[in-house]
Order: sequence, then structure tokens, then C-alpha cells
Amino acid sequence: MSTHLVVGAGAVGTATAVLLADQGHQVRLASRSGSGPAHPGIERVRVDAADAAGVLAAARGAAAIYTCVNPPYTRWPTAWPPIAAALLAAAEQTGAVLATTSNLYGYGPVAGPVTEDQPLAATGSKGRVRAQVWLDALAAHRAGRVRATEVRPSDFYGPGVGAAMLGERPLARLLAARSVPLLGDPDALHTVTYVPDVARLLVTVAADERAWGRAWHVPSAAALTQRQTVGVFAAAAGVPMPKLSVPPKAALALAGLVAPIVRELRETRHQFERDWVIDSTRAERTFGLAPTPLAEGARRTVEAIRAAGSVAVG
Repeated sequence: MSTHLVVGAGAVGTATAVLLADQGHQVRLASRSGSGPAHPGIERVRVDAADAAGVLAAARGAAAIYTCVNPPYTRWPTAWPPIAAALLAAAEQTGAVLATTSNLYGYGPVAGPVTEDQPLAATGSKGRVRAQVWLDALAAHRAGRVRATEVRPSDFYGPGVGAAMLGERPLARLLAARSVPLLGDPDALHTVTYVPDVARLLVTVAADERAWGRAWHVPSAAALTQRQTVGVFAAAAGVPMPKLSVPPKAALALAGLVAPIVRELRETRHQFERDWVIDSTRAERTFGLAPTPLAEGARRTVEAIRAAGSVAVG
């Protein structure tokens, strides 16, 4: 078995590292804190993802580098370029495959199902920087300098997911019979992606040369409305359907004056105001992968939150 470098110890990085280690590989899980799961196949190391020398040292001998890091949301335009450059340079100098976890921001507003063939036409700063990370890697791949691929999920849910539409805090509110906050139209379709499915595709594309030089949408369950999705989680938890709290645009605009994270949500509000459906057919057919059913993913997520038992209800 080979050695793999996973950069980022959040939900996706942790799931990826554990999946690789369970397959018998040796894994270096790199993060600024040196945190991560205790597993005999995982070596936890302290590395700043923007430190090119540190990333290169951690990547020595690795068959693949997995980009699972996610800098603070409000600092993406300045934080992502040095991180992406460090990871790309490490892949080029070591010969490791570079497999990056991205998202759908780079497309901008899209009418109809989102496919990999759509142009990266985002006009917002976060979407543009995520698109540029891939375009730089793709250019290096086409020049023969690296072997690069990228996976693109929709909004995450699953064990270990913190700040997200279906992260620990809103789900803790659901479990406590409190109202659950949503954005946009609760009756618009919205695809959600289970974190273990992200890890599964990420590990698959890193090892399959058919995937290199292309981006892939993560297999995701059929889109439901936000209201329906919350209902699936309520059923999984065995609790009544909660009240949904949807702040009007005016309230969000006022909150954005004092809360930078709320202000940043304006760029992607279109994903919640109308149908936002991801088409993952290409990855499913190419690699024979199927998404985890939403009910099963919801059950596992609720079980993980209850097992942790320490999430504050905001």
C-alpha cells in the first residue's frame, strides 16, 4: 500500500483520511492544529497549507495529495491563492496526483441542473477564486507538469460538518425542538451531498487516470426542497417537523452590516432562492458509484451528533 497526504482535518479531510487508512494505506493528515482522528494508519502533522516548504516536506513520498482544507469563509480571496500554489507546487515537485475538493460556486447562477460542462462564470469573489484554483491546476495538468483532478459537491451534510445549511448547529436545534434556520425559498429544490460520498469520490479519482484533467460532481441523492430535506432529518431523529425560520432579504442585509459572514452569503443566495440541482450522472456512470440515500445519511448524521452530545443550540 502507498502513502497519501490529506491536507485539512475538517469533515472531508477526516473522512478521506479514515477511508484511505481503512483501505490499508499510510496517511499523513496535515493541518495547522495537527488534529484528527486516532487511527493506527494516520499520522497527524502540523502544517500550514499556505507554507509551500511545509507542504512539500509533508508530501514527500506521497502517491496523492488531497486538498480538503477550507480557510475562513470571509478570507477566501486572499487565503486561497497561496494555499493552492503551495499544493500545486508540491504535486509538481513530488509527482503526486493532486485531487482537490471544491464546490459549485465557480459556476455562478445556473438555469437548470448543474453539470460539469457548464462554464465557470461566477462573478462573485469566492466563486472566481475557486474557479481559478481549478483553472491553474488544469493548465499545469495540460502542460504535463502535474496530474490533477477536482471533485465538486453541493452543500455538505454528515458527521463532523459544522457551519453549513445542515451542519451541527441547525441540526442540534432540530433535535431540541427549536426552529431551524433556512435561506431563500424553503420550497425550492436544493441538492445536498453526504460527506462520506465526497471522500469516496475523492479517493477514487486520485487513483483512476480516467479522472485526471477533469472535474467531477460528487454522487448526491435526488434533490428535495429544503422543507422536505429537513423533514427527512426530523424523521431520522424521531422528532416532529420543526418550524422553519427564513429571514427576509432586508433582515439579512441589515445583519450583514455588522456580521461579515452574513454579508458573504449574498454571493450564493441564488442557490437557495430557486432550484439548485446538481447532476452527478457522469461520476456515477464512470466509476460505478451511487449516492448514499438521504434517509440513511440523515440517520448516521443524527446518530453522530447525539453521540457527541456537546453541540450548543444557537
